[in-house]
Amino acid sequence: MEFVKEFATFLHQNSIIKFGDFTLASGKKSSYYVDLRLVPSYPHEFRKMVKYLENEIAQNIGFNKFDSIVSVPTGGLIIASALAIETVKPLIYVRSKPKDYGTSKSVEGKIHEGMKVIMIDDVATTGGSIVNAIKLLKEVNISVTDAYVIVNRMEGADEALSELGVKMHSILNILQITEALYEQNFVDESILEKVKNQIGKWVLAAQT
Repeated sequence: MEFVKEFATFLHQNSIIKFGDFTLASGKKSSYYVDLRLVPSYPHEFRKMVKYLENEIAQNIGFNKFDSIVSVPTGGLIIASALAIETVKPLIYVRSKPKDYGTSKSVEGKIHEGMKVIMIDDVATTGGSIVNAIKLLKEVNISVTDAYVIVNRMEGADEALSELGVKMHSILNILQITEALYEQNFVDESILEKVKNQIGKWVLAAQT
C-alpha cells in the first residue's frame, strides 16, 4: 500500500516515530515512541493523512450513516477538527473529566439523544481513552459503532472496543510501519524483532 510506505517514511524522517527504550505515560516500557501531535506541523502530509482517513470512512461506512464526528482532546481532536472541516460534518468532543465550572458537561458540542457518532483518535494502545469516551457518550444515549485511529499500537485496543460493541479501524498499525521502514533499510532487523516481541507479549498476556 503506497500510502503506508510514504507515511511511514515521513514519520521516520521527521522523528515522529523513534525507536529505542521509552517509558509511556501509562508507565509501560516501549521499544518505540510515536507522537502524531507533530504531524499538523507539516501541513501537506497532515492534509494527505486526513484525506486518506476521509476516503477510508467514505468507503467503509459512508458519511450519511452518522450524525457527528466525535473525539477526545488533544491529539485526536486536531485530526477530527480537520476531518469535520473537510467533510462539513458536525464535531463534538468528550472531556477526559467533566469541567468543574459552569454546566459541568463531559460532552462538548450540540448533542441530542439517540444520535449516532463516529469516534476519531490519533493513536490506540490499550484503547483506554476511547473506551472512557464511549462510556460517557452512552450515558447521554449517544451510540458509537465505529472508531478510527491513525496508528494502532496493537496492544489490546481492538479487543477492548469490541467488548463495547465498537469496531476499531486503523489507517496503519505499528507492524506495517516498522515493516515498511525495514524493507527500505531505514531500520534493521533487531528493531523489527523488538516491535514484534512487544506486540507478542501483549498477545501472550491476553491469552493467559
